[in-house]
Amino acid sequence: MEQVIITGVDRSASSRAAADWAAREALLRGLPLRVIHVSPPDRPDPAQQGPYRPETVADGVVVELTVRHPTLRAQGVNLTGSPVAALRTMAEDAEMLVLGLRGEGSRPGAPVGSTAAALARACERPVVLVPGSLAGEGPPGHGDGVALGIDARNPASGAVGLAFEAARLHGARLHALHSWTLPAQAAERPFPPLEEDRAAWEDDEVQRLSDTLRPWHGKYPEVDVLEDVVLLAPKVALVRAAENSGLVVVGRRSGGTALTLLGHAMCPIAVVSA
Repeated sequence: MEQVIITGVDRSASSRAAADWAAREALLRGLPLRVIHVSPPDRPDPAQQGPYRPETVADGVVVELTVRHPTLRAQGVNLTGSPVAALRTMAEDAEMLVLGLRGEGSRPGAPVGSTAAALARACERPVVLVPGSLAGEGPPGHGDGVALGIDARNPASGAVGLAFEAARLHGARLHALHSWTLPAQAAERPFPPLEEDRAAWEDDEVQRLSDTLRPWHGKYPEVDVLEDVVLLAPKVALVRAAENSGLVVVGRRSGGTALTLLGHAMCPIAVVSA
């Protein structure tokens, strides 16, 4: 079966930004794009009588994308059902599923829409959530690098692989970020740890990250990697890294860290299952 990139769309500007990002990624990877719109069956659609009816949403987005990207191979699919269930099923064999952070039915002020959050938690394939709209030139993000949140003690190989491949395809630097905390014995002491102790613990973490990434350096020798070990909470470190990245990749097992990052996203965030 041919690999595809799937993007879920509605009538929101956010979903159109996500679809455009997905189109660019499909072109870069030489893959077709499948544009999917799912209409919930249990509530009336306000656009039912309008020129932009639910059954034409995906096709309309395909037209927009192929005008913008003439060499794109794209197909529109319009479905009825639960958006989460339908998109999860359609994405089972996909390279990735790309969504906007918030859809047209999202609660005002919510940083992440319910469909995006549910799929980031449950989809078996990588889910890329894209913030913003099409107002600016090019894809969202304030840099061209790829940031990877990695736990060197228990690395998510799927996330590491996606990050290295994205960096290779985009010709970008990979920022591999490993957060650590002081060991339990340090917190039990009545005085701050000695500097030499803290330095020794940090050296251990640096070596651990280096050992974890060594096989990936061999597989992707062309990728420039910044190995970064920081004494910060993972969510704080990743929010900072996202400020200067074009893409951030995290493993789903990071749980709350991934969802917190989505609420502060200024660039696309890829959430990858274990």
